[in-house]
Amino acid sequence: MDQNEKKESAAKKALELIGNSLNEESVLGIGTGSTTNLFIEKLLELEIKIKGVVCSSLASEDQFIGSSYDILSLNEVYGIDFYVDGADEFNDRLELIKGGGAALTREKILAHSSNNFFCIVDDSKKVEKLGKFPLPIEVIEIARSAISREILKMGGKPVFRQGIITDNGHQIIDVHNLNIEIPYDLEGFLNNIPGVVENGIFAKRKADKIILSTNDGIEILE
Repeated sequence: MDQNEKKESAAKKALELIGNSLNEESVLGIGTGSTTNLFIEKLLELEIKIKGVVCSSLASEDQFIGSSYDILSLNEVYGIDFYVDGADEFNDRLELIKGGGAALTREKILAHSSNNFFCIVDDSKKVEKLGKFPLPIEVIEIARSAISREILKMGGKPVFRQGIITDNGHQIIDVHNLNIEIPYDLEGFLNNIPGVVENGIFAKRKADKIILSTNDGIEILE
């Protein structure tokens, strides 16, 4: 299978796993990215009766306009029953790097608010140690250079993602060559730098299940 076929396979399996648990009161959280888009396509085909969807980005919301699914705000619901999203990297401990699509802050909020976080990926995302993919950090504009200097002190190489404004109105720094020895600790440390809105390490709220698509089929990691 090529990469797109693997992504489609993971998306299909995720819908199979959660389908029987959904009812008219269920709230489904939807992430952002190419693999999640395939999940959305399959969800739209089925028209499952649920309370509605909460999306991590305006781009994902746009795909539900005109469909049978109600688009909800997180403020309108008590919580999210299932949150489905992709990842840029994952390790054996189900810790992730996310944010390639610049939606990391809202993604982390929805993941934290969910009872079940299912991550759908193909095997190209598997790493022994997080950090091969540049770590995205959402920052307030006025603090971008100051935060970059702090990152340089840590040995990372910060690169301003030109031309990108997040749905929250902020900017993105992509950090290369950062040593992510203990993801849980680094996630908290980075978020304590003044001006950092959120970073793309998902270790405090990691995935509950990773639905991994390979040439040999689907693996469920948990």
